[in-house]
Amino acid sequence: MNLTLTGQHLEITAAIREYVTSKMSRLGRHFDHAIDVNVIMTVQKLSQKIEAKVHIRGKDIFAECHDADLYAAIDMLVDKLDRQILKHKELFSKGRHSDALKHQITQ
Repeated sequence: MNLTLTGQHLEITAAIREYVTSKMSRLGRHFDHAIDVNVIMTVQKLSQKIEAKVHIRGKDIFAECHDADLYAAIDMLVDKLDRQILKHKELFSKGRHSDALKHQITQ
């Protein structure tokens, strides 16, 4: 998985990079076909915004979060991405399974 971190009005320290990397590794548990993950962190006056685009085979998944604490925003973002990837995985597996089942019934 290729992880790209970008900071707007924010210097990405080693601690932030390590935290994001450890949290994003959680996504690999459910779906190991994630090719690219692009994360953009932005600091606005009192708000921290973090957004991510995960490119998996056949689809791009996007999520963003706002919070006063950057680490809380990262946690919420990973939770959102995790739910979206699980939903995509379920739909993908049901689609393949139902096509195989239809093929067996017609034979």
